[in-house]
Amino acid sequence: MIYKIHSVDQGQTIFARIDDDGLCRLTCTKDYPEFQAYIMDGGELQDADGVVMTPEAAQTFIQTLP
Repeated sequence: MIYKIHSVDQGQTIFARIDDDGLCRLTCTKDYPEFQAYIMDGGELQDADGVVMTPEAAQTFIQTLP
C-alpha cells in the first residue's frame, strides 16, 4: 500500500490510497487518522508524477498543508 497525491479540491489536497493490487479504494485528506498514522510511521508518499518521497520529506510536506 502507498498513498499518492491525487488532486487539490477547494484548497485541500486529496490523497489516494493505492493498495498492493494497484487499485485505489480510498481517497482522503491529511486529516484522515489512518493516513496520519501511516505517514508518521514512515510510510511512503508518492507525488503526482509518481516520484516516491522519503519518509522525512513526506512528513515535512504534510506539515506544510493548510
